Amino acid sequence: MASYISQIDASLNATDEKKLQSEGFEKIDVDVNKGTAGSPVYIWFKRGSTPITRVQFSFADEMAAELKKFGFTKVDKNLNTGAGGDVIYLWYFKGSGEFDTPIVEIDVTLDPESEAQKSESGWEKLGCDLNRRAKGNWIYAWVQREKQTYICNLNITENFESDQELFKEGYIRIDEDCTKGTGDSYVFIWYRQTIIPQRAIKDLQISNDDKKNLDLQRKNYQSVKVNKKAGGNPLCLWYKNDGLKVYLSVFSILLNTAAVEAYKKAGIIVVDDFNLNEGTKGCVIYPCLYYALAEGKKR
Repeated sequence: MASYISQIDASLNATDEKKLQSEGFEKIDVDVNKGTAGSPVYIWFKRGSTPITRVQFSFADEMAAELKKFGFTKVDKNLNTGAGGDVIYLWYFKGSGEFDTPIVEIDVTLDPESEAQKSESGWEKLGCDLNRRAKGNWIYAWVQREKQTYICNLNITENFESDQELFKEGYIRIDEDCTKGTGDSYVFIWYRQTIIPQRAIKDLQISNDDKKNLDLQRKNYQSVKVNKKAGGNPLCLWYKNDGLKVYLSVFSILLNTAAVEAYKKAGIIVVDDFNLNEGTKGCVIYPCLYYALAEGKKR
C-alpha cells in the first residue's frame, strides 16, 4: 500500500517537537523562520493510508474563513511566529474527486537553487512565501504527487466570493496576491490538475496588447484576465487545450527576481518580460511555466 502524506503539523518550540515525535511525525529540518528574528519553526508530517491531496496557506482573515468553510484542516500554529511578518497558517484537505491526486512527499526550500532543483525534479511549488513580509529568506513548501499531473484549467479571483465554488471544482489557489504591494484588493490565480495528458493545457500565452488579445481570441484561445483593479495594464492569460503535443505541468509565479537565472538554468520558462503587476508600484511578479514533452514523461 502506498505511503501517503496523511497529516501535517508544525512545531514552535521544544515541547511541540517532543509531542510530535511521540505521535510518529517526521520533521522537515528547515527553519521556516530562517533569516528573521523569530525562533525556529518547523513543518512536520505523518504518513498513512488516507492521502492529503491539497495544501493551502492563509495570510488574511478572508482566506482562512473560506478554507474553514470548505472543510480544510487548519494547522493552528503561525508559521511566522516571532518574525514580525504576516500571520501564516497551513491548511490541508483530503479529497477523492477527479482532480485530487495524492501527495506522497512534502519539503521546504530556502534558496533559489533549491527551488530550481525542485521544479526540475517535478515537485509542485506552493505559492506562499512562508516568511511573507518578514524580510527573511524566501521560503517555500513543495509537494510531490503520486502520479504526474498536468494543468488543465486556470482561473482568477478578485475577491473571495468564488472560493467555495472553485475549491468544490477541484482548483488549487496560488497563495500569493497578484497585486501585492499595490494596496488594492486581493487577486489570486488558481489552477486545476489532471493525470490525463490529453486534457492538459497545450499552449499558454500572456498578453497586455489589444491587438494580440484579439488575434488570440480569433484563434479560439480561452482567456483569464489578471490585475484589472490595481491601476496597471490589464494582463491576460490565454490558453488552449488542444493542438501541440506538449503538456503544461507547471504554472507558478516568481516574486524573488534574484531567482530568475536559477530557474532558467533548470529549464523553467520564466516570462520575465511580463510582470503581472505591470504599471503599478507593487511587487514584480513573473509567471513560470514548464511543459512536459511527451505523455507520461517525468521531468
